[in-house]
Amino acid sequence: MLRQTSLALLLTSTAQIASAETLSIVTDISPVHGLVSMITDGISEPTLIIDPTASPHMNAMRPSVAAALQEADVVFWVGDALSPWLEDPIETLAPNAVHSALLSVPGIQTLDFRQTDAFGSHSDHAHDDHGDKDHAHDEHAHDEHEHDHEEASHDEHDHDHDHDHDHEEASHGDHDHDEHAHDDHGHDHAHDHSGIDPHAWLSPANAKVWLTHIADTLSERDPANAETYAANAAAAQAAIQTEMDTAQARLSAVIDQPFVVFHDAYQYFEAQFGLQAAGALSLSDAVPPSPSRAADIQTEIRENGVVCVFSEPQFSDGLVNTVIEGTDAKTAQLDPLGADLDLGVAFYPALIRDMTDRFVGCLQ
Repeated sequence: MLRQTSLALLLTSTAQIASAETLSIVTDISPVHGLVSMITDGISEPTLIIDPTASPHMNAMRPSVAAALQEADVVFWVGDALSPWLEDPIETLAPNAVHSALLSVPGIQTLDFRQTDAFGSHSDHAHDDHGDKDHAHDEHAHDEHEHDHEEASHDEHDHDHDHDHDHEEASHGDHDHDEHAHDDHGHDHAHDHSGIDPHAWLSPANAKVWLTHIADTLSERDPANAETYAANAAAAQAAIQTEMDTAQARLSAVIDQPFVVFHDAYQYFEAQFGLQAAGALSLSDAVPPSPSRAADIQTEIRENGVVCVFSEPQFSDGLVNTVIEGTDAKTAQLDPLGADLDLGVAFYPALIRDMTDRFVGCLQ
């Protein structure tokens, strides 16, 4: 009996030590949370601090977000280009944590914001940091002027402040949807629509590069689990490649079908799979389209044979319904943050599958 009691105490003590050594990992948006979850599977679960039902460009700091950052060992976020409001809290509340801004990771492809909401032919400028073949566009994709985009000596653990979303996990008690419900309209946040487009997670090729970076970053901080991180990264990359291949095969049937999006957030997905966006109601979700822009879109729909106008769950469908009135265009929702998807290891492949389903369903 004494030996059993001693063994139980030993096991309890060992478990407590293991728990104490588990990294506290914070992520900004749900797609980043999904990628990190793939790497930490079987070891730990990251904390999500931005609600996917809200715009990541502007959000309110919640007590639970502050607490999560204060306890963080590692913070993965897109960067201040997406969530400028999160830059200062990360620096001040998590000064001893590793800060990794994913837009600054070498090897990803980045795209400049389009400067007009009438896209016409694909003429965007892409930055392929290292010419990675994984980032080569399909022959149907827009013809870009590619050049190497050298990041200004940003270390992986640099305090690069790109865009973050203030999403809290559903388990957080102060998860208040009302607070986020209308952040996207009439707000006065200065989301600068110039420079690099931060929606880079919608390129699965970028996601594969990030998986390696995430595994390497965590292995440096937690070498005891380095083999598991590496194995998880390999499995995750294979899963995403399978999803990419399936998506390409399905989307190949609709690549010549023109469509309009609510705001210009999807060019990484378009570039990856060769889709043909005709334009956007608005370049930025920070600025609602004017009545004259809505009228112009109606004309473009008729003249260019636009098949679908995509709305977003974070915005009212009213404007989309208005611009398609009297045309043959259909409408469907696109959700770059996957608000309806379950968080966890399966999230990111499910996001690519969901995006593919929505494009194929409306364009075919």
